[in-house]
Amino acid sequence: MSVWAIADTHLSFGARKPMDIFPGWQNHIPRLEKNWNVLVGAEDTVVIPGDVSWGMTEEQAVPDLAFLDSLNGRKLILKGNHDYWWNSMKKLNEMKERHGLESISFLHNNSAICENIAVCGTRGWMPDAGDDDKVLRREAGRLRLSLESAKDSGAEPVVFLHYPPIYEDDVCREIFDVLLEYGIRRCFFGHLHDERTDRFRKIERSGITFSLVSADFLGFAPRLIARDGEIF
Repeated sequence: MSVWAIADTHLSFGARKPMDIFPGWQNHIPRLEKNWNVLVGAEDTVVIPGDVSWGMTEEQAVPDLAFLDSLNGRKLILKGNHDYWWNSMKKLNEMKERHGLESISFLHNNSAICENIAVCGTRGWMPDAGDDDKVLRREAGRLRLSLESAKDSGAEPVVFLHYPPIYEDDVCREIFDVLLEYGIRRCFFGHLHDERTDRFRKIERSGITFSLVSADFLGFAPRLIARDGEIF
């Protein structure tokens, strides 16, 4: 079994939001589907750190989630800044059951053990997104809850965020401090899309390696995170 990651699928089967108008996004859905099913096995897990669907409601988001459900492997989904369909964990699980989304699970104040890693995370917050102390405290608290839930698992915690906790010379201190507190060594994030993203392929700071896994940055092919006991 292997663990993969790909963020920002930006699907819109149930909402009118075509991504083909953006450079590099032409035919992104068939490209994603082909690459995913070639790389990911039935027993593998794929972590999707947010911006899954352009749907504003459950009705609009379900076709996108059904598409992901049809792809190989188990999917662990986190919230992104555009996932307006997202709800409480209780309602998310009720939606999952109602629509038979059997291969999908949600990461929301919890964690999941995959291979030898504990998948932890939350949406996070951008360093330059404004001084909203309430949001910052909430997201740091959710990350801490996720990490605490994995504390006794014996697996190495690996953090997945939607927002990058570091950007240029800025640091989202509240999130970064939680990573340091729990001794995190690897953090994967999405959200960034433009020609400058190559600088975020791998950044090391304070003993933590940060890596970008936005779908367009990865060429719409999931990135390998762990396999046979090795974390990449």
